[in-house]
Amino acid sequence: MRIGRGALLRGALGIGISLFSIWVLVRSVDLAAAWTVLRTATPAWIGVMLITATLDMAARGARWRSLLAPIAPLPYRRVLGYTYIGYLANNVLPARLGELYRSHALGDGEGVSRTTVLGTVVVERVVDTVLVVGIASLAVLVLSVRGAMTSAVLLGLAFVSLLVIVLALGIFAHRLPGASRVEAIIARRPRMFELAKRLREGLAVAGRPRVVGISIAFSALAWSASILTFLAAGQAVGVELTVAQAALLCSGVALVSIVPAGPANAGTFELTVVLIAEGFGISRDDAFAMGLLVHLIVLALTSIGGVVALLAFRRRSGQAESPAAAVGIGPGAVAPPNGEDADAPA
Repeated sequence: MRIGRGALLRGALGIGISLFSIWVLVRSVDLAAAWTVLRTATPAWIGVMLITATLDMAARGARWRSLLAPIAPLPYRRVLGYTYIGYLANNVLPARLGELYRSHALGDGEGVSRTTVLGTVVVERVVDTVLVVGIASLAVLVLSVRGAMTSAVLLGLAFVSLLVIVLALGIFAHRLPGASRVEAIIARRPRMFELAKRLREGLAVAGRPRVVGISIAFSALAWSASILTFLAAGQAVGVELTVAQAALLCSGVALVSIVPAGPANAGTFELTVVLIAEGFGISRDDAFAMGLLVHLIVLALTSIGGVVALLAFRRRSGQAESPAAAVGIGPGAVAPPNGEDADAPA
């Protein structure tokens, strides 16, 4: 998988933001006190966190499968595996480059156009962001929060509006006035024209109301489980959170993840939790311990799940012995029929 200059710059920026966040945390949190809080965390509540985090990932895998279904109906277990692989890549790559990696992995592994798969990931991100901004807005209203958090939610609403407009343009651009002229210009570069066509095929799933409805339902389930994870983390470290507070913490972390950060959102995750929780009257040390506990649980689950999925992927690739794998198109990729390009839709 080739990574462009833009992605590299985004990654470098993300690493810089993470390092700055860690510097701020080190200066503002008593790490020894936070470690004491972590050491006394209740094991039973940590077990609950593992369950809710697993349900969260299960719902995310089901959501992606529902978006992929009109293009390539795949078994849930395999799509869940690619979802874990993407999260594992996010844990080691900056700027959420794991989203590109899972598109590449599924495209190669299942013989589907990588660009089309990427289109479904874009739709998934839009659905996710819409729901997160909705959760944050509701939490802000319930908690009567003012100041920076309200401004952040307003910015999120503006960003969501922009995302929806861009997505609509991507789907219906061919119907706009002058579209035929633009297509004629792009057609002079066949490779670009083909990639644009395949990307639009992936984005087009957003035009299916039933598919979008199912993906929203699974997103709601995933974020409900994520909110429960924060509630359980609070209980584990002796911090009493309301549902609205847990929802604001959860959605706040998700909104900040839009900004480029280092691998696994290191630093930015914990700093966001500390800043939001401080507004609830929670000490920085307790908030840091709570945020770090959630982060560690998610990292452990997605890393182990990702490694298991990669091993299963390679084992299946070895059994398939596909021509594509033999010539290095991708591990276990199915060779396209009639000698078509490796990125051609199945």
